[in-house]
Amino acid sequence: MTSGPGTEPLTARMHKCAHRARIAVRKAGVDYFRGDGSDWIALAALLLSIPAIAAGTLWRPDWIAPTALVLPVIAGGLLLRPANLLVLYAGSATALIVEAALLGPGPDRVTPGMVLVVAAVGLFGLLIAQFRSRVGVPWRRGGTMLFDLRERIRVQSKLPQLPAGWHREMALRPAGGQSFSGDFVVASRTQGGNILEVVLTDVSGKGMDAASRALLLSGAFGGLLGSLPPHGFLPAANGYLLRQDWEEGFATSIHLVLDLESGDYELLSAGHLPALQLSAGSGRWEEKSGDGPLLGVYDGAQFDPVKGRLRPGDVLMMFTDGLVEAADRDIAEGIDRLTGEADRYVAGGFVGAAWHLIETVAKDVNDDRALLLICRDA
Repeated sequence: MTSGPGTEPLTARMHKCAHRARIAVRKAGVDYFRGDGSDWIALAALLLSIPAIAAGTLWRPDWIAPTALVLPVIAGGLLLRPANLLVLYAGSATALIVEAALLGPGPDRVTPGMVLVVAAVGLFGLLIAQFRSRVGVPWRRGGTMLFDLRERIRVQSKLPQLPAGWHREMALRPAGGQSFSGDFVVASRTQGGNILEVVLTDVSGKGMDAASRALLLSGAFGGLLGSLPPHGFLPAANGYLLRQDWEEGFATSIHLVLDLESGDYELLSAGHLPALQLSAGSGRWEEKSGDGPLLGVYDGAQFDPVKGRLRPGDVLMMFTDGLVEAADRDIAEGIDRLTGEADRYVAGGFVGAAWHLIETVAKDVNDDRALLLICRDA
C-alpha cells in the first residue's frame, strides 16, 4: 500500500503499534511477574517481628523458643525477593547472637541444634525465593495467577446453551487430582446459532506437564472455531501446532459440526478415538470416526469427515483415551465397559451422566479424562 505525503505506510504503522503494545505489556506485566513490585512493606513488617520474637524469648524462653525465628524466615521465603531476604536473614542471625549472649549457658540457652534449624529453614527459603524470581512468579498473588489460569481453561471449555430439544453434558478430570489438564473443549454456535461446533482435544502429556500447552491451544482453537469453514479448522489447527515447534507438540482432536435443526452432523478426526452414537431405535452404540492424522505431525494433512444424524432420543458421546485406555486391557474393552455403564442412563436420561461415568469407569486413572455428551430429546 502506498503512502501519501506526510503519511506512513500501513505496514509501518502496524509495526509501530505492535512495538508499543509489547512495551506496554512488558511494563505492566512482565516486570511485575519478575518481582519488581515493591516488597518493602513485607520486609519492614518481618524485620520488626524479629526483635519482638527475640524479646519474647528473653522474657519467657519456656514459651517462646529461639527457634521461633524460623517464622519470619519462612514468611520471607514466600514474600521477599532474594536480595531483601538476605537482609532479613542478617536480622535473624543478629537476634540469635543476642539471645545466645543474654541467655547464657543455662537450660534455656541457644544450642547449636537450634542454630542449624534456623539456618536450614533459611536455606530452603532462599531456594524458594530464587525459584520464584527465576520463573517470574510475583512475590504477591502467585496463587491468584495460577487460579486465574485454571479458571481460564474452565471458562474456555464451557459449552454454549442449546435450544429446546437438546441437552449437553461435559466433565473433565485432570490426572492425579491436579487442577490442570491436557484435555480441553472449545465450542461455538455459528450461522445464527443453528450450527453447533465442538472440538475435543487431547494434548500430548498429562496434568501439569500438558497444562501450559493446553491453555495456549484452547485459546488459539477457540479463536479459529467459527472463524473458518468447518473443513478448514483442523488444517489450520495442524499448521498452528507445527509453527510452535514443540518437542512434544502433537495432539489429537475430534471436531463435531452439528445442525441443531435437522440433527445432521459431520465428525472430523485428527488421530482421535471414535465418537459413539446411541441409536434410540435399536438401543445400540455405533462408532463414528473421521479419518485424519495427529495434529502437529506433518504439513498438508487431510481430514476426511464422517456424516451422521441424531434423531430424537439419540446420544452422541465423545471422550479422550484416559477414559478407556489402561495398561492391562485393550481400548476396545475399555469402550465396551464405557458403553455398558452408559446403558444404565438410557431409561432415565443422561442428566449428570458425564461426571458419574468418569467416576465409575476411570476414577483412579493417572491420566487426563474428558467426556462429552450431546443428546437429542425424544
